[in-house]
Amino acid sequence: MTYRVLADLVVVIHFVFIVYAIFGGLLVLKWKWTVFLHIPVVVWGILLETFGWICPLTPLENELRQAANVAGYQGGFIDNYLLPVVYPENLTRLIQWLLGAALLLCNIVVYALVMHRIKGR
Repeated sequence: MTYRVLADLVVVIHFVFIVYAIFGGLLVLKWKWTVFLHIPVVVWGILLETFGWICPLTPLENELRQAANVAGYQGGFIDNYLLPVVYPENLTRLIQWLLGAALLLCNIVVYALVMHRIKGR
């Protein structure tokens, strides 16, 4: 039971990481110091998507699920949890490139807003 709870916790952390990578720049509007945490998260997310790497949280989750005698899964977090919801087909390299580009573009917009807000003060 403990391993399954830990595996579920890893999924939650994984999801929070992705949401933070996409929208975390908005926190810079309130707490400027978060830029030092957010930028590395964005860079890591872009690298994962661009190069098709597997996030280390995915094998960790699978190991915990196997320790709990629950089946793990093949592929990455996005492929297993988000892809079936967002895309009806398998994650392709093109889609990964597009996700990486979308993450970069989203954060360019967010940081443009941050810079505009800082200059306006």
